[in-house]
Amino acid sequence: MLPQRRGRRTTLIALVVLVALFYYFSFPTRTQTQGSLASESILLERHMNSNSGRTSSLKSNSSFDWSKVKFKHPPGRLRTLPSGRPVSLPPVQYSFPPETPTAAKTREARRLQVKALFRKNWASYRKYAWMKDALQPISAEYKDQFSGWAATLVDSLDTLWIMGLRYEFDEAVTAVANIDFGKSSTATVNMFEVNIRYLGGLLAAYDLSKRKVLLTKAIELGDLLYTGYNTANRMPVDFINFESAQAGEGLVVESSVVAASPGTLSMEMTHLSQVTGDPKYYDAVSRVMDVFEKGQQFTKIGGLWPIYVSMSHQDVVNGSYFSIAGGIDSLYEYLPKMHALLGGLEPRYQTMSEAFIEAANKTFFFRPMLPAEEDLLMIGTARVEDDAKNTVVMDPESEHLGCFVGGVYSLAGRLFRRPEWVYDLGYKLTQGCVYAYRSMPTGIMPERYNMAPCSSRTSCPWNETKFVEEAKKQPLWASHLPKGFTTARDPRYLLRPEAIESVFVMYRTTGRKEFQEAAWDMFVSVANGTETKYANAAVLDVTKAVYPLPQEDYMESFWLAETLKYFYLVFSPPDLISLDDYVLNTEAHPFRRPKAAATSRPL
Repeated sequence: MLPQRRGRRTTLIALVVLVALFYYFSFPTRTQTQGSLASESILLERHMNSNSGRTSSLKSNSSFDWSKVKFKHPPGRLRTLPSGRPVSLPPVQYSFPPETPTAAKTREARRLQVKALFRKNWASYRKYAWMKDALQPISAEYKDQFSGWAATLVDSLDTLWIMGLRYEFDEAVTAVANIDFGKSSTATVNMFEVNIRYLGGLLAAYDLSKRKVLLTKAIELGDLLYTGYNTANRMPVDFINFESAQAGEGLVVESSVVAASPGTLSMEMTHLSQVTGDPKYYDAVSRVMDVFEKGQQFTKIGGLWPIYVSMSHQDVVNGSYFSIAGGIDSLYEYLPKMHALLGGLEPRYQTMSEAFIEAANKTFFFRPMLPAEEDLLMIGTARVEDDAKNTVVMDPESEHLGCFVGGVYSLAGRLFRRPEWVYDLGYKLTQGCVYAYRSMPTGIMPERYNMAPCSSRTSCPWNETKFVEEAKKQPLWASHLPKGFTTARDPRYLLRPEAIESVFVMYRTTGRKEFQEAAWDMFVSVANGTETKYANAAVLDVTKAVYPLPQEDYMESFWLAETLKYFYLVFSPPDLISLDDYVLNTEAHPFRRPKAAATSRPL
């Protein structure tokens, strides 16, 4: 009952205000009906960005100005961003028809459940680990593993914005202003992780909200990362020595690193140049990509790079072990995404994308032998024998990190007009990861597993005797594993996003409802298996449905930045973070694509 002290008119006014406020602040969770699909992104932007005065006057609080560092190894003449009008690239997203009220109600109910789980996690982070890198979801303690700059907070900024959590977003932006990039909790800074989580998070949140302090902090961090190129050959280090970097001393490039580390710096630094107009960031990563481009066709498997490379010797050619998953995954991921981010104005990214996509298809992918003979693809690794023929040997060991590749094939298929990459390879690769989820008794895919490969992709009859023979060759085979799986070499689930990432991309590029259904099955299983009193935790063994599942006191920032964001987006109207407007970095941070004339050309 409303108070009556000021009479009937006051009561009526108060009631109208309450109704208006409820409508305004509940917008992001309203059911989207057939006639309002196109308005989701517009309404969200209005809700999140209007009257942003609370954060408009924020000033950065850093104790050191990284832009003033004098380099021992200055870059010389800078390479500028490619100029000209962006190419009119083909549409990436499927042309979705209007939604029925029944379908909208189901979808929206699912989206609300994802949002509710995120809010529980965020509330616990805010209460127990505020301004720390990570919440420990079982003990409600915290830890700093990425320089102590509040990794979970920065990584989650755009998720808060996308979910319409205005108060939480503004509070987080205010906190970001107080992060001191002049100090680090560790003596060295990991270039790769800081780049994708922190710089990517700041840039995406700025693209969405236009809060000036976010760009200020992104520039500070970009200048910090730029010191990682203060080396004799202008190649980046893997870890920045903090004190040496501040002093401008020349850093020493490590002799061997995983290829993903230097190969996954391009999108963030390029976009920083795009939004600031300062070419130095793009120049730095462009020199790195020169090395990968020149070596791509001269490795032991032309079109692919070995897992380990030497940036000190600028050697990305020599090496006998190849993968498309851990250690090299995002190098490949960024090739078609850079093509989109640069508006198609740098042709080498299409050439490099096409080369790796064709080579990976021939090298890594296999059809597993399954009892129901499903036609899908799994992702292995490869090594090259040291013999006269350089024989390539495929190892049918798959890992969760490789599940991103189905989405990349579909994205590249759209961008480069290769429908077979979308509807054949992208589809079957994504279905392979969905199958791995659904096959396990918990409904969750293990971190790493093996299956028995068929010699042909076109015919793959089930042979129980042959399967048992293959399984018994594996020292880690256990009889409780589902048929078709010869090992669960690493039975954990680490809250990873790669499978739902590809499911999301396949849904947005093909419009097939089966991917929404797969996403829901995955979400229910993951939410049930990982939930703790405070948040969600990594699971130690997903191959046995003995609840509560054994858990580890571990929750990476990508759980909020990627996994729950992808679950949320797959149940959102398709204009929210449209893939025709944004390209997402490897931490699911959306960067706004350059505008070009609209195209209606078919795929």
